[in-house]
Amino acid sequence: MVTAPKTSRVTRDETKPSFLTTEFYAMVGSIAAILIAAAQADNFDAPRAWTLVAAVAIGYMLSRGLAKSGSAHRDRD
Repeated sequence: MVTAPKTSRVTRDETKPSFLTTEFYAMVGSIAAILIAAAQADNFDAPRAWTLVAAVAIGYMLSRGLAKSGSAHRDRD
């Protein structure tokens, strides 16, 4: 009896999970710095701080999207 050779399943993700990237920790640090500065400074109001937090979050989402779009997902059965 001849059987077909077994094929191995190869799963590769070229991008890391988001919480393992330096961009994630840079975003968290930047948001923390913005919110601390807004709480401490008299001339740095809440609407400006939250606008900056949103801009940092949007920048992070764009960078993750670009990283994911540039990677080829390979999944062989």
